[in-house]
Amino acid sequence: MNILISGGTGFIGSHIVNHFEQKGHKLFILTRGSTRKVGQREYIQWLSDQKNEIDYLSNQKVDVVINLAGDPIDQGRWSSEKKERILYSRINATKRMIEIVNHLDEKPEVFIQGSAIGYYGYSENEKFTDRSLSLINSFPSEVCDVWENTLHHLNHPDIRKVIARIGIVLHPREGALSKLLIPYRLWAGGKVASGSQYVSWIHFEDLVRTIDYLIDDHTISGPINLTSPNPVTMDELGRTIASVISRPYWFPLTEWMLKVALGEKSIILMEGSKVLPERLLQSTFSFKYPTATKALSNLLE
Repeated sequence: MNILISGGTGFIGSHIVNHFEQKGHKLFILTRGSTRKVGQREYIQWLSDQKNEIDYLSNQKVDVVINLAGDPIDQGRWSSEKKERILYSRINATKRMIEIVNHLDEKPEVFIQGSAIGYYGYSENEKFTDRSLSLINSFPSEVCDVWENTLHHLNHPDIRKVIARIGIVLHPREGALSKLLIPYRLWAGGKVASGSQYVSWIHFEDLVRTIDYLIDDHTISGPINLTSPNPVTMDELGRTIASVISRPYWFPLTEWMLKVALGEKSIILMEGSKVLPERLLQSTFSFKYPTATKALSNLLE
């Protein structure tokens, strides 16, 4: 199988690339860096004005497209310039990926569009399934809404389109968990903001497995939530971390402290949403790490 992926050098994408490389598949990885070949991986420079990647790929066989590219939403303060980069990097990458697909001599079977559970917006009371509408009550929800709608430019009815709404991906050295662990390592872990905000998470191995499953299950199209079936509150997550690594849970990070440290971006820690993977639960997919305790024990012990 030949897989074309953008965002393949990022946190999530790199684990997806490693998984499919280990299974013996060929990977075309779109990158801002130089074009080069490394084993089963072929890195292809893209998003230049010359659009060389379009001609280069036009006669290549591509079975699967995975579009994850975008300026990281969790890095740096949300200045007006940063927010523009977050939004337009996703729009431009998606449009360019669609342009690449339009020029392929042989079309892929499936186009997996990356998104995030931030699509739904924030709420302490509502439960969100794959069929729920966005509240559009936050910057991340606005970004995800526009990002997903950009896929409408792909006008090929024979290509199966999947929108992967990815939850908080747990990994001990990357992503949100690695940052949450810092105060616990210093014996100063505790409640974050109210503690009642939901964290809809997924173990990084289960995330990779769901991407694999979405490729193989030809009946799945449209939006699908990639989260564990058991979201937890921030308080529950923190207490589980403390228990697993044998650290105290006592020092609170107040909303005021978060706002001073992170500015507007503090909302991603202070607010949350309870997102359920209804469609995955109705499928034959089986989670390896369905609970936070099992996931964190695997990642941290």
